[in-house]
Amino acid sequence: MVPLLLVLLLALILFGAGFALKVLWWIAIIVIVLWLLGFVVRPTGAGGRRGRWYRW
Repeated sequence: MVPLLLVLLLALILFGAGFALKVLWWIAIIVIVLWLLGFVVRPTGAGGRRGRWYRW
């Protein structure tokens, strides 16, 4: 009974980790797309020069 429970627990942990990693990949892709769009759609500063779209 204990080995069966351990196998089921391991399968549950691996399934949860796989789902979490898949969600993290989607979040990373969205962040990269937004970051790249920030370079394309950045406001023009004084003198027609393109400014920085980030604050630092």
